[in-house]
Amino acid sequence: MSRKKKKLIRFDSQHPRQICPICCVLPPHMLEHLAQNGNPSQRDWAFYTLEVSAQFRGRREVVGNLTTIMAQPGEKRRCVYDAKGGSTLPGVLVRSENDPPNSDPIVNEAFDGAGVTYDFYHEVFDRNSVDNNGLRLDASVHYSTKYDNAFWNGSQMVYGDGDGELFQPFTKCIDVIAHELTHGVTQHQAALQYLGESGALNESFSDVFGSLVKQRVKKQTVDQADWIIGDSIFTKKVKGVGIRSLKAPGTAYDDPVLGKDPQPTHVKDLYTGTKDHNGVHINSSIPSHAFYLSAMEIGGFAWEKTGKIWYVTLCDRLDSKANFKQAAQATIKVAGELYGEASIEQKAVQSAWQKVGVS
Repeated sequence: MSRKKKKLIRFDSQHPRQICPICCVLPPHMLEHLAQNGNPSQRDWAFYTLEVSAQFRGRREVVGNLTTIMAQPGEKRRCVYDAKGGSTLPGVLVRSENDPPNSDPIVNEAFDGAGVTYDFYHEVFDRNSVDNNGLRLDASVHYSTKYDNAFWNGSQMVYGDGDGELFQPFTKCIDVIAHELTHGVTQHQAALQYLGESGALNESFSDVFGSLVKQRVKKQTVDQADWIIGDSIFTKKVKGVGIRSLKAPGTAYDDPVLGKDPQPTHVKDLYTGTKDHNGVHINSSIPSHAFYLSAMEIGGFAWEKTGKIWYVTLCDRLDSKANFKQAAQATIKVAGELYGEASIEQKAVQSAWQKVGVS
């Protein structure tokens, strides 16, 4: 995105969007299945992960040494801390910008993942870090013991090591890292309320841009991409290809312990219960699948056109309580503004939303 396009992006450096609940990549319904169906050790891990995650809900963790210092555009500033199996954040600083690789591969994965995510937003959308104001990208690894999740807490990234039996360390997946950092972008832009359809949009934007970061790193076109979130997070014991699928919602996993992927492809199957903030992780597949369908119709590298439509929409066109219909209308309008009314791009976006039942 050229610099002149910045006027499209709503950002108030004096009053940044700071309210953000803990946003975990692993959905609670998966952990609940594990708590019910796993062996005694697995059930303990699941209950513990759910308990620890719940302690963060609706509030920001007080994190020491995190300051928003102005940085020049294009200047990456990363710090990785080692929580050493504890829950006090951020932990011990083990790698910062310009340091050589650490002997711990998990530290390097967190560091490199933050770097490629920063590069994606800067080089594709001319964005200066998560907050568009040069925020340092901090992360804590080795959080707690056998913690089965990764999350953005409103200030920094936090990664669990996984239990080693079903889940691998959560730094292994670039798309998981980019997914969580995108929650920070959303926090500072549309600030989508983490409830119901607006919360599902919040999760969807993270899946969309998480997938795009992975695709750009791999130089994949829409036809080459797997469109899977967390493709390396499961161990070989799990029957599944990842946490979620933008291409085929509801098919990412079907495992006797973790259950079956519950994501719908159409609003007629919308989850209407109250769990998971009224289904933010479940129903996110509907707008995510709309993005996938749009990208496949437009073709090429998804971050170039379809991604730009979604990015401008996130930054400039949605309020905190936006629903699916408002997101559909906004992306269709933005597509027309960027590529022309009745353009191939606009028609692709409009058709995609119709196919998932939103118009």
